[in-house]
Amino acid sequence: MSEWLVLTLAMAAACAVVLTIAVLNNRRITEDDDPSETPDVIEYMTMMIGVVYAIVLGLAIAGVWEGRSAAQEYVRQEAQALHEVNVRSSVYPAEVRARIRADVDAYVSHVVHDEWQAMSEHGDLTDRGTELLGRVRADVTEYRPKTDHEGQAYQPLVDQVAAADDARSARGQSAGATMPGVVWFGLITGALVTVGLIFTLQIRRTFRELLLAGLFSVLIAFLLFLIWDFDSPFGRGISATAAPFLDLFPNAGGGPSS
Repeated sequence: MSEWLVLTLAMAAACAVVLTIAVLNNRRITEDDDPSETPDVIEYMTMMIGVVYAIVLGLAIAGVWEGRSAAQEYVRQEAQALHEVNVRSSVYPAEVRARIRADVDAYVSHVVHDEWQAMSEHGDLTDRGTELLGRVRADVTEYRPKTDHEGQAYQPLVDQVAAADDARSARGQSAGATMPGVVWFGLITGALVTVGLIFTLQIRRTFRELLLAGLFSVLIAFLLFLIWDFDSPFGRGISATAAPFLDLFPNAGGGPSS
């Protein structure tokens, strides 16, 4: 099911529930009821709970957005390190250079076409990706420089492979959901309490009040959806992309590696 369809259904359901409760609650009100009799302390508590929940929502959104941005940065660092391996290997003999670049291209193609899907569906890296990166590491580390120029390029190449491996590990750790279940429990419970407090203010069945109640519930549903969507940096609609790999390795977009 599409994430945007889930969002639409959630917002519509939240709005429908709130409006239905408001209408049913209004039918129970007697003719001598005075809506101005709402105690001041209830208004104060409603305001304070709303403010506290807004702060919690803001922190949650900031947290998952930071996680998503960090995941995208890991992708950029990995792609840049592999690009440096490609470029710096130009000082090596043609046969060694061709082998390094072929293995780098094979790894990048696998990441873009296969490993990305595995992260999206299972939240984990693939064994094949580990094997392909191991080949790149072996190509670089097992070669013995024969000139001073090659010797000067050797250690930076090793460092770039290590940087790519480190960024890949960080990418794998960012692949799953980041929000603990207890936080989700607090967010959903807080949403129910915050929306429920609307009815302590003796909401009437006027168009203006029903409109505001509906918009308020829709806003909270949208913010919860936003947190849920950002919570999995590689798995949902607004997720980290493989653009850094495709920008630095244009041929990787052609098809999966063998």
